[in-house]
Amino acid sequence: MQKVTKVVIPAAGFGTRFLPATKSLPKEMFPIVDTPTLQYVVEEAVDSGITDILIILGKNKKCIEDHFDYAVELEELLKKAGKGASVKVVRDIADMANFYYVRQKEMKGSGHAILQAEAFVGNEPFGVIFGDDVVYNPSAPALSQLIKAYETTGKTIVGCQNVPREEAVKYGIVQPGLVKGRYAELKGFVEKPPIDKLPSTLASMGRYVLTPDIFDAIRDTKPSPSGEIYLTDAILKVANANGAYSYDFEGKRYDVGDKVGYIQASIEYGLRDDSINEKLKNYIKELSKTL
Repeated sequence: MQKVTKVVIPAAGFGTRFLPATKSLPKEMFPIVDTPTLQYVVEEAVDSGITDILIILGKNKKCIEDHFDYAVELEELLKKAGKGASVKVVRDIADMANFYYVRQKEMKGSGHAILQAEAFVGNEPFGVIFGDDVVYNPSAPALSQLIKAYETTGKTIVGCQNVPREEAVKYGIVQPGLVKGRYAELKGFVEKPPIDKLPSTLASMGRYVLTPDIFDAIRDTKPSPSGEIYLTDAILKVANANGAYSYDFEGKRYDVGDKVGYIQASIEYGLRDDSINEKLKNYIKELSKTL
């Protein structure tokens, strides 16, 4: 079985839920404390053993490439100021992995975005992480759990978590077959089902390990009425042909594509930051007295 060493990160969307900020700044670059959201996703991949990362870009996202590149002028400025530790922080970002980029020329859905990665992936299994969900698990990154699930089954893996029934109506929900521990046979997806028709509470969380037959499946998938090709539709084709599993991974998940979720992530990551946690705790305690 081939080892999973590559990850694809789609980052071409417009981020309309965060307008007007996303008019000029990609949502993937919004900072959680002092680190861009996308960097947390990249760090999850690297901590899972990934060496090669393809980021799928849209227009006006050059700053993403700049962030994961060397910044020689900035490093020289920091060196002259005697800030050697900051120099290391800046340089280490570029050295985390081998970074590659491709542009999604048209916004035709998640499946179309992944199809742009075919030349990069070749005939290998690969990970996919969408950046709207940041997962905190310092001992076992979410993607590493999915890779182990793939190594156990040899099948496509869809990363999921159980969500409250009242929240499940917002997600793509897995229709499970046989369930064993954290694994469930993937029998279907229902997008944003009504609460009285939930097939389960297993919600897809934008993390996958896919086999290379996904590309033919994407090409064979008909666009939706809106013209988009959905990755989940193509995954179902793979599941029907060769089998696939959902895996209920462990970790604290933040929906940073939602304004409240983004603020929650900022607060909780701030509380984990030794340089600001005491001041932040005191501020929250005082603020709570006014609520």
